[in-house]
Amino acid sequence: MDQGPGVLFDVDGTLVDSNYLQVAAWLRALQSVGLDAPAWRLHRALGRTGRELVGDVVGDAGLERFDEISGVHAREVDATADRLRRTRGAAELVRAVAARGARTVLATSASAESLEALRRVLDLDDVLTAVTSAEDVERSKPHPEPVRTALASGGVDPAHAVFVGDSVWDVQAAAAAGLPCVGLLCGGIGADELLAAGAVELYDDPADLLDHLDASALRRAW
Repeated sequence: MDQGPGVLFDVDGTLVDSNYLQVAAWLRALQSVGLDAPAWRLHRALGRTGRELVGDVVGDAGLERFDEISGVHAREVDATADRLRRTRGAAELVRAVAARGARTVLATSASAESLEALRRVLDLDDVLTAVTSAEDVERSKPHPEPVRTALASGGVDPAHAVFVGDSVWDVQAAAAAGLPCVGLLCGGIGADELLAAGAVELYDDPADLLDHLDASALRRAW
């Protein structure tokens, strides 16, 4: 595939307002096997694969029962799928980027099952160049592999690419892959943390970024 300019988008917390539903799902999944964790620690671990998230938050005790935890988490996510909604301006932003001739790629650490529900909510398949998930990589953000995989899947030229995400992991993974990252606050991570991680710009949500689109760092992609 020939390379072209493009924008890579995280999904959970960035384009879909799902972070707090995810926190509740992971909390119930841990409690189902007698484990517990503060909700804020779960929130800060979002963006990593399920196994890495559980390992980060509860350690070996969670990894030893990860299959059970993951199964309950999947059921909890499925039960709340009807509560998923796009973040403000999410669909309009992605369509505006595509209309400017840039390739659009979803680069998420969500499982294949979770991604199906997220894609239904977004309803953007007609303008997406590629979609990558946890199934496509061995390491999750902040490792650069998810970003590099998304670049390759979409045929995106790294010299003319930008990442849009809501977590410190997004910013760090993009930087490790040589991409600037525009940070969004709609995922619940503070501005100071995103800037300290290396975000080149900050916006409240996709609608805010869309309002400033052609003056933003995304102009690198067209």
